[in-house]
Amino acid sequence: MKNLVVLTGAGISAESGLKTFRDADGLWEGHDIMEVASPIGFKNNPALVLDFYNQRRRQLHTVLPNKAHINLKELETQFKVTIITQNVDDLHERAGSTKVIHLHGELLKVRSTKNPTLIYNWKEDLVLGDLCEEKAQLRPHIVWFGEDVPLLEIAAEITLQADILVIVGTSMQVYPAASLINYTQPNIPIYFIDPKPTINESHYKNLKIIKDIASSGTDKLLEFLRN
Repeated sequence: MKNLVVLTGAGISAESGLKTFRDADGLWEGHDIMEVASPIGFKNNPALVLDFYNQRRRQLHTVLPNKAHINLKELETQFKVTIITQNVDDLHERAGSTKVIHLHGELLKVRSTKNPTLIYNWKEDLVLGDLCEEKAQLRPHIVWFGEDVPLLEIAAEITLQADILVIVGTSMQVYPAASLINYTQPNIPIYFIDPKPTINESHYKNLKIIKDIASSGTDKLLEFLRN
């Protein structure tokens, strides 16, 4: 089976009711990004940061995978599929996708502030006083601004092995994730699904733009790949 790699971003989760990472004014749910998504923000006001992610976690429990998530799962009948996502939700997994790499962390996990290898599944609220086994405070398992993206090298290697690349729900403007397209082998087919595409077919060989939202765009993708 051919290797099909899918890069996904906030646009795919938006159709399930999860807001995209930031609004046009640069705020995330009314907060300055650096207040709730940076190590200095956590140091300055850990209770605010924990409450912010508790609200995101609660919201995640209220939504379901949408047609785009289900369509990407459907691709596993034809291809060896790896999804590399910038999203911190678990909607790909709930739709049934079997290989998902979360570049920016996972909302339903937490980790130790002392030992980053101590990672725990976590579905409820996280509060000050919740400690790891080494008695250090737990924090959201999220890659914040200013932190390394630990799975980036693995994602780049997987992209290098792709026979087909699909990009859906991401504007390809957030780095380093946006750089992954440059790891593809020359001339492989690339499908870019976006209602307002930021790249065009002159930028890459064999690039096909599907100017649509994630759900109906992946419907079209399935038709293209069946032919």
